[in-house]
Amino acid sequence: MNYPAQTDVVTEATTYNGWTNYETWNVSLYINNEYHLYKAACAYVSACIKTERAVSYKQFASNYSFDLGIETPDGVSYMHPALDHNELDEMLNDLAG
Repeated sequence: MNYPAQTDVVTEATTYNGWTNYETWNVSLYINNEYHLYKAACAYVSACIKTERAVSYKQFASNYSFDLGIETPDGVSYMHPALDHNELDEMLNDLAG
């Protein structure tokens, strides 16, 4: 019996747990799961809504660098160049409720 040749196709993962990459996922993970970071993010989003400003992760990271620190406990910088700011903006906007 002849079977068709099997081709092994290896595809590289293009996302990490539904996020663009590990760095973006990791930063979001800590903002959403560390109480003081979550409260800081909620306060930032609330202030943006009250003053009718756009929610921006870049602005949040700059304004709340004292709360965030330099990097996550896993060693990912909160200003890592690979971060997907659009995804992080969306994550922050979701905190509005």
